[in-house]
Amino acid sequence: MYAGLDYGTSSSAIGIIEEELPKLLPIQAHEPFLPSTLYTLDRSFVCEYLAKSLPEHSRDHYIGQRKQQLLKASAFRRSFDMESDEVAQFFGQRAIEEYIEYPEEGLFIKSPKSFLGSTGLNQSQLSFFEDLVTAMLLYIKQNAEVHTQQKITRVVIGRPVNFQGVSSSESNRQAIDIMTLAAKRCGYQEIEFLYEPLAAGVDFETGLNQDMLVLVVDIGGGTTDCSMVKMGPSYVKKDVREEDFLAHTGSRTGGNDLDIATAYHQFMPLFGLGSMQTKGIEMPAAPFWSAVSINNVGEQAKFASDSFARELKALRRDAQRVELLDRLIHLQANKLNHRLVRSAELTKIALSDKPKVRTELEYVESDLELNISEDDFKRAINRPAQQIQSLISEAVKQAQTKPDVIYITGGSAKSPTVRKVVNQVLPGVDILDGDYYGSVAAGLTKWAHRIWR
Repeated sequence: MYAGLDYGTSSSAIGIIEEELPKLLPIQAHEPFLPSTLYTLDRSFVCEYLAKSLPEHSRDHYIGQRKQQLLKASAFRRSFDMESDEVAQFFGQRAIEEYIEYPEEGLFIKSPKSFLGSTGLNQSQLSFFEDLVTAMLLYIKQNAEVHTQQKITRVVIGRPVNFQGVSSSESNRQAIDIMTLAAKRCGYQEIEFLYEPLAAGVDFETGLNQDMLVLVVDIGGGTTDCSMVKMGPSYVKKDVREEDFLAHTGSRTGGNDLDIATAYHQFMPLFGLGSMQTKGIEMPAAPFWSAVSINNVGEQAKFASDSFARELKALRRDAQRVELLDRLIHLQANKLNHRLVRSAELTKIALSDKPKVRTELEYVESDLELNISEDDFKRAINRPAQQIQSLISEAVKQAQTKPDVIYITGGSAKSPTVRKVVNQVLPGVDILDGDYYGSVAAGLTKWAHRIWR
């Protein structure tokens, strides 16, 4: 059996073909979209989960590679009187709920896909990301197979045009290697990759009744990708489409960056950003950026460290408004920075339907709240917005022509502010919408059907 798998930065989905149409399968609590998050009491429990759950063909080899981590997991269970079958890692919405309830007790990983192309990873970090991706892909596959009652052995997986990293070719190679290894471990025997904006375009194309030149703008959680594609009835049944793709651009700027920018510019002043020191100079910006940079491995390791806690206490001694620094210290000590960025994300989502949103931060301090308008959001995201506009302009330049229509997808595409950002680059070109969250998964599923039917 074959499937299309959208392993997304913000959420993931998997689909199959039923009666010639793509159907997204329920992964968790009857929902087709799984937040791309994992919460575990210790890194070693991810290894333990895989040692118990991987298919037989890869289990023994994996156990041989992770003996030390598995011994650590056993010792952890003995130390804390945990039963051998007590769940120690959670996925998706369950992971978010566990993190909110016990932020200081475990490890919360949001959007591991964001880190796959990171340069400078040592072997331990690389192995950890291999395990994280394997665990999430395995969880998705197992739940999909419970629904289908069949083994899924062939898969088309979406990928951005460029993963995060200084060198795009090396970052892309590393990320694809990690995802391929993870997919093979899970039992996929045939694995294909397809650019995510092209997958979204495949889904859109089936509804066209005339040929068009379409600019697909996919603003995902971790990346924005643009593809200029010839689409329509003359192209839809072709299995080889290279000559129809006139341009591809992409970078590691996506919905997460909009959330982080909002958290930094709008939320961090409540924690001391922009406030003054007793010597009459402004607080350094770096600690506040570290707090919200949840898609940066190095910044998060630094923010969680004891040395950073000492640095914050030193800043507090020099602060004119110590109550603001106390909030930042509380945020760091209780590992609440992911939750703060999540609040920024929910604010962004709410601004899709309202001109102004009140956001409560009672988990930081009783009665702490702030009001954010669409104009506030627009100012906050100015830098990532400019990067998105540059990608669109570069795609048009590569194609040497303007599109007939823009097809916009991805979770952040619903934002009126983001749509205006896109429209400013190509005024007068119509912007059409599809399924903001499911178009990539549907397109991957259709592509799998096209090559394996």
